Amino acid sequence: MILKIEQIGLSLEVEYELLNKLLEIGKTHYPKEFGGFLIGYYSEDNKHLHITDTILPKKYQASKYSFKRSTKGIENELAEFYAENPRKIYIGEWHTHPDNSPIPSVTDISAINTIINSKNISIANPVLLIIGYSKTTVDIGFYVWFENKLYKYE
Repeated sequence: MILKIEQIGLSLEVEYELLNKLLEIGKTHYPKEFGGFLIGYYSEDNKHLHITDTILPKKYQASKYSFKRSTKGIENELAEFYAENPRKIYIGEWHTHPDNSPIPSVTDISAINTIINSKNISIANPVLLIIGYSKTTVDIGFYVWFENKLYKYE
């Protein structure tokens, strides 16, 4: 699947297989939210992002309406992706919204700001994937923080 934001000239590519894997992982934690780290790589001009993998947190707190993960214990997995060719890096976060829509909450936007302002993370435009689902529907929303604004990929 390829999604674009024409207004700012960015595109994103992700395989349906990975999206289905994330949904299934999320459903195993129902009715609580769950999520993890998104891994991928950018084109040479930084206009196209290919999301390839996820890393699941080792420690987290979750409820019906929130998900907080820790970065502890993921260093080796990140290092392995970083050593691949093409080099894969942390590019953002994903989480579920059980029985809800994939629209970022105030908490989600605050989390993006925390990522941007972190001295340990050198990513200017973090990506956020929210998977909203119910018993009969699944809807996804991919977002990117670009020049102090959250944009949705279409």
